[in-house]
Amino acid sequence: MPRYKDESPAVRVYTVCDESRYLIVRNVPELGCGDDLLQLFSSYGEVEECKPMDAEDCEKYTDVYWIKFRLVSNARFAKRKLDDFVFFGNKLQVSYAPQFETLSDTQDKLEGRRREVLARLNRKLEQFSGSIPHAARRSKETLATSSKETPATSSDAMITSNVNSAQHLDSNAWDVEFKGGSRSSNFPTRISSNEDYFASQSMNRTVNFVRDKLDKVISPTS
Repeated sequence: MPRYKDESPAVRVYTVCDESRYLIVRNVPELGCGDDLLQLFSSYGEVEECKPMDAEDCEKYTDVYWIKFRLVSNARFAKRKLDDFVFFGNKLQVSYAPQFETLSDTQDKLEGRRREVLARLNRKLEQFSGSIPHAARRSKETLATSSKETPATSSDAMITSNVNSAQHLDSNAWDVEFKGGSRSSNFPTRISSNEDYFASQSMNRTVNFVRDKLDKVISPTS
């Protein structure tokens, strides 16, 4: 499928070997607008050379230009911005031209990419190492705060538990007498009174029921 159509092209990924500081610009109107084209591309970085390519095949009434940037990053930026850019009524077709690179150009390009990758990795490493002390400091503060609050919380819980137990014992205390002896010392022998303990009749019935059960259990042993 041809690269340049009216439809949106598929996404293409370029490697460092595909990129280059040399660009070929096609579909330039044949109007002698080389200076305007140079001015347009110079806005994205320093351009060392810009000249027409007469030997290149091109459509009628169009020219092909060869552009050499000083830096690969400038050429990359210009290609991304000016590909399909409308220039004097025509959409420019910008592509990399790594075939024009010399050995030193390729070495400089690869070395530049290596430095870029190392700079990105170092920047991420600094951000990561800076976040570790901050997280450790926050965890230390959290532990210190929790250790300060724990004794008070536990003592409050113990006091509340004791108060609840006392209230429970006061509300359900019975007047119970114990008889001496090895077998009967663990069982209540007699309820001191038959009076009602609660205002509710159902609770009093429950008390009487429990009292009868205790009497039946204790009577064989006594």
